[in-house]
Amino acid sequence: QAQLVQSGGGLVQPGGSLRLSCAASGFFVSSVPLSWYREAPGKGRELVGRIGYSDGESDSVESVKGRFSVSRDHAKNTVYLQMTSLKPEDTAMYYCQAATFWGQGVQVTVSS
Repeated sequence: QAQLVQSGGGLVQPGGSLRLSCAASGFFVSSVPLSWYREAPGKGRELVGRIGYSDGESDSVESVKGRFSVSRDHAKNTVYLQMTSLKPEDTAMYYCQAATFWGQGVQVTVSS
């Protein structure tokens, strides 16, 4: 059965970095687009970034552009969200999504 399993969340100080992982099973991450979303308390789910399946081209939304990037490792069948220069407003639950499948979500907290 296809599924996405996330890891890598945690507590980090402002200005710090984290890398989130989204490991796929039951399908290849190179076969579908994969997106990262986040949901902060009291706010709706927001698209953060995505990576295409054919050319691997990635993109991110304006609020995180230049700080967050999406990449994938074919050998590990895993997609990553690299987050740098983190700000308190980046605090949220982060989810990966591919087709109809969602990861379980990981908490990212940016606080001193």
